[in-house]
Amino acid sequence: METTTLYYPEVRDIYSAAKILQGVALKTPLQSNQRLSRKFGANIQLKREDLQQVRSYKIRGAYHKISTISEVNKSKGIVCASAGNHAQGVALSCKLLQIHGTIYMPVTTPAQKIEQVKMFGEDYVEITLAGDTFDDSQQLAIEDCKVSEKTFVHPFNDEKVIEGQATVGLEVLNQSEVTPDYIILPIGGGGLAAGVSSLIKALSPETKIIGVEPMGAPAMKTSLEKGENFKLSTIDKFVDGAAVRRVGDLNFKICQRWLDGVIAVPEGKICETILELYNKEALVVEPAGAMSVAALDELKEEIAGKNVVCVVSGGNNDITRTAEIKERALLYTNLKHYFIVKFPQRAGALRQFVVEILGPEDDITHFEYTKKTNRENGAAVVGIQLKSPADLSPLMEKMKQHNFYGDYLNDKPELFQFLV
Repeated sequence: METTTLYYPEVRDIYSAAKILQGVALKTPLQSNQRLSRKFGANIQLKREDLQQVRSYKIRGAYHKISTISEVNKSKGIVCASAGNHAQGVALSCKLLQIHGTIYMPVTTPAQKIEQVKMFGEDYVEITLAGDTFDDSQQLAIEDCKVSEKTFVHPFNDEKVIEGQATVGLEVLNQSEVTPDYIILPIGGGGLAAGVSSLIKALSPETKIIGVEPMGAPAMKTSLEKGENFKLSTIDKFVDGAAVRRVGDLNFKICQRWLDGVIAVPEGKICETILELYNKEALVVEPAGAMSVAALDELKEEIAGKNVVCVVSGGNNDITRTAEIKERALLYTNLKHYFIVKFPQRAGALRQFVVEILGPEDDITHFEYTKKTNRENGAAVVGIQLKSPADLSPLMEKMKQHNFYGDYLNDKPELFQFLV
């Protein structure tokens, strides 16, 4: 379904999309954030797309695409592949337009996401669980379209989807009291970035558009550096709303022309931002939705004194991921450390470690140990949370002085994943 056709969205088509979306997609608020503004010495505003009915901007592109297909094709139905926000946008669009849709999702999709899609689509949507990965599901969806002559609704590589997503930028301009100097937005497949950058550069060419990707899946950044749409061999799928191996061909060409830059943000930094937004702003955002705010630290020098808009793209965060998000955040901030600790196999060894080695505010958060009576020392995997990153060096030094030190696991990812 990928295409290399040269296409750039026209402003008139984006205005037309905005009219079609009236009463469907909310005009989400553009909110000033005092804490972030003070921190970065800038006027920071958040475009709250997490407040859409489906809790992401994806309703814009999905509804615009489905509403503009021909009546003949509407009668045949539509097909999409998604395990996330696109599926929810398509499901709600099918219900509102009373069009039958088939949504392919990997068999590994969590039950919570399946239920959300059913809730939004009701009787107008049929969910087909097929394939172990998204790529498998998408291939099956495309094959279904060939046989059934249904319309495939791509999550990002589609002209009408791009025009629908572009209405985010139109709202930003209409809501801004002063012209934004920067608009920072997440990039997954590139539909939002392509649409918004096209619109903004036509109406406010002095505004800089910065895209943000997860460091474990920098498909757009890599493609722009190589000068061609490049498919990554492997990706970290943690930021599920933005982790793609290859961006859309249409999106790449548009972003190649209009984007002012792309930043890759570590997944741990994204997790730290998720927790910060929740604890300090009471905002529940998904990993992709936190990326624009997470990128501010890297841009802090150039955005000082500027008007900055961060697009908070979605709020579909699964509560069962909270422990992993906290863990990644602590590892990123150097507050959580894992060791192989060699304990002398004698009574009192653990007490000595706690009393003489650990600092008064160090906390053992993980401990795996099995006593082996035929050895002088028994190795344990120990996770320790520190009060400050500066406490790590003294801790390791004391472990070595008292012969407790075995190995440090944080910088050994293969061993770390196996043991922890």
